[in-house]
Amino acid sequence: MATLQFKGKNIIWNHHMSVSYHTLDLDEKLSYKQDKADGNLIIEGDNLPALKSLLPQYTGKIDCIYIDPPYNTGEENWVYNDNVTNEMIKEWIGKVVNKEDLTRHDKWLCMMTPRLKLIRELLSQRGLLFISIDDVEIHNLRTLLDEIFTESNFIAQLPTITNLKGNQDEFGFAGTHEYILVYAYDKTKCSIKEFRDVGDEISDWEEDDFGYFKKGANLKSTGQNAPREKRPNLFYPIFVDKKLNVYVTEDDKPKDKNDSVVLPLTDGNEMSWRWEKAKVSREAHNIILVGDESSYSLYKKQRPQLGDLPTKKPKTIFYKPSYSSGNGTREMKDFFGDKVFKNPKPSQLLFDILQISTEDHSIILDAFAGSGTTAQAVLELNEENEGNRKFILIQMPENSEKEPNKNIARDITRERVVKVIEKKLKNKDVGFEYRRVGQPIDAETILSGQLPTYNQLAKYVYYLATGQSPKDKDIDEKKYLAGKVDHTEVYLLYTPDMEELKKMAITFEWAREISKGNETKKIVYAPACFMDDEYLEQFNIKFVSIPYNLFERQK
Repeated sequence: MATLQFKGKNIIWNHHMSVSYHTLDLDEKLSYKQDKADGNLIIEGDNLPALKSLLPQYTGKIDCIYIDPPYNTGEENWVYNDNVTNEMIKEWIGKVVNKEDLTRHDKWLCMMTPRLKLIRELLSQRGLLFISIDDVEIHNLRTLLDEIFTESNFIAQLPTITNLKGNQDEFGFAGTHEYILVYAYDKTKCSIKEFRDVGDEISDWEEDDFGYFKKGANLKSTGQNAPREKRPNLFYPIFVDKKLNVYVTEDDKPKDKNDSVVLPLTDGNEMSWRWEKAKVSREAHNIILVGDESSYSLYKKQRPQLGDLPTKKPKTIFYKPSYSSGNGTREMKDFFGDKVFKNPKPSQLLFDILQISTEDHSIILDAFAGSGTTAQAVLELNEENEGNRKFILIQMPENSEKEPNKNIARDITRERVVKVIEKKLKNKDVGFEYRRVGQPIDAETILSGQLPTYNQLAKYVYYLATGQSPKDKDIDEKKYLAGKVDHTEVYLLYTPDMEELKKMAITFEWAREISKGNETKKIVYAPACFMDDEYLEQFNIKFVSIPYNLFERQK
């Protein structure tokens, strides 16, 4: 398999493993109908620590992830800001990536790599990843995804028509499309579903050797320019032979005297054809004969244009008129009265992606949430089929020295979701929690006295011990139990009080108590241990010191 080489790859390839877990702090004021949130979540903050912080609860649980990252056109003013300690990459931090930047492709790949690795960990066994991208990075992104997800899990590279007229400002060709890349966590366990409610429209079309068609306009002209005197060159005989072939001749005489002659006549008046002779010769297969040899009428065969011919199975060219980029802008104007976000995705596009990739109870993640289109699609699809899908959106504030008060997550992403619930849904008993990426859960932070709650730390240590998400019902703070899986129990001796924490340790009495009638393996996270290895082995306990060993995944 081909691999992609880029500046900084060896530095960031495993950077996601060193990213600290963070708390995801609830903001009750910005949450909306919090009691009705039921798993819907908007997270304000950098998506790298946010994705890492979702692992303890959502590893292997997300069925569909859609992302719309910066396309790296050089005009987006995105900034590389990942906290990588390497000196070369430190020089990149905080600088706008523009067209003149000779390392902009390297920076983009260094930004995307750790995020894609975390995204893969969050996907369920049947999970699907959809990524919008354009020509600038499509080649790099696909090779990178082949390396992270493997080539065998590639599903499709879908040209997605966003401007059917075409962008006339582009060089050489009017650009009509971008792409959606589709990858699976495991292609053998996923499925792409058919579109619902396509109906029987396909039966409206007939098929010949040249493809599908249906009867279009009469080949005879109408209107004020239709009379023969207006267009004398378009008045000529069209002939039909015994095999019902249509043809014309230069001398206006039939090849066989028995062939039928058709003239453009209306109530005996001489009119004109819509097509010149040369086009009739060239397009004879696109003419429909109606009637019989005593009186033929000629009609054009209407061939399907892009998107005209419906199928239940999604096509490899993704197109509907509602996918237009202008439609996304119109939706935002409807919500906010102005164009408040650049190039928002239209909700119908996301609606269709979710329709073919999710179940009624799926969790959907958008790690570059932008204007919140994904949440709108989730909510509207739920309402259409009474589903119970949940959304998780991650969006940065994107504030800067020039715009210190800018906050896209709060003022656009959140507000759009609220407006969708209030203005577009019939069932308004829907809400979400609004959270922020908070303090890191690492040795330095804990030793400084900034302590997470028991539940927050329990979820992290359980994930570190098992690679799985704990069940909330298994977390028992009174028993210091973080959770259990198979024949292993994970314990956390911890309290969010520094003075009390200093006194906590595994003791012989405590170990004996939790081991009564219990021979399962026990992984115990604790600040200290007052037992030697012989007794730990006797009670089948593995001791992990906190905070110093907090980041070592257990083997």
